[in-house]
Amino acid sequence: MRVGFVGLGVMGGPMAGHLARAGHEMRVFNRSPDKARAWAEAHGGHAAATVAEAAEGCALLALCVGNDDDVRAVVGEALPALASGAVIVDHTTTSAKLARAMAESAAAQGRSFLDAPVSGGQAGAENGQLSIMIGGEAAAVARAEPVIGAYAKAIKHMGGPGAGQLTKMVNQICIAGVVQGLAEAVAFAGKAGLDPTLVYEAVSKGAAQSWQMDNRWKTMSEQKFDFGFAVDWMRKDLGLVLDEARSNGARVEVTALVDQFYAEVQAMGGRRWDTSSLAARLQTR
Repeated sequence: MRVGFVGLGVMGGPMAGHLARAGHEMRVFNRSPDKARAWAEAHGGHAAATVAEAAEGCALLALCVGNDDDVRAVVGEALPALASGAVIVDHTTTSAKLARAMAESAAAQGRSFLDAPVSGGQAGAENGQLSIMIGGEAAAVARAEPVIGAYAKAIKHMGGPGAGQLTKMVNQICIAGVVQGLAEAVAFAGKAGLDPTLVYEAVSKGAAQSWQMDNRWKTMSEQKFDFGFAVDWMRKDLGLVLDEARSNGARVEVTALVDQFYAEVQAMGGRRWDTSSLAARLQTR
């Protein structure tokens, strides 16, 4: 089908590439026009000059942009240009409030909006192995799933509008706590004079095992923090969590504390370091 894609960054670029390889007629837009042209040269398809041009006549439009304001602007421009009955699939991590508002706007114009944040990072996008959590109407999910399956290993419909974003918040709460625990463990092992490789071999097969341990223990021990998802983006996501928690009464004390630890990492110059850089602040003490 004709598919539009807005946002060709480290996540969106590879995701759109999977759609092109799946045989869809691609129309892409990026705020940096050179990036859209380079993508079109590499993958085929049309590099649009505007969001509306990218959305023109599309049965599905996927977004992977920055924040609530970006999504609001893109959806506002795209809706009138989309084919009747089209589905917008928003892979941006945003507030649940924004997702609900966009779903209402889309429905008013005879289209559907799905909040569909992803987990799996840059490697997941490149390998087509993302986990996607979706909020929205079941019929729209059924239409979108065969398309976005090109870059997903798992797709789960979580409920109505906003449910996908709320699930992503749960995901980020889990990651924040696990990464901080791992950072403390790495630092403790170093202070204790233990061999980090031997420690990993000893503890990684038991209850302490996690994806973060398997993929970041060694690099955290080596103080390497260039693995994709930046601290600036994590703080944006945790800000969404804290705002939602203030509304629903959830207690997220550890998450709030880790958010402040990430603020320390930013102050150290680590705004573009990846989330495992919580280990860096412990090396300065």
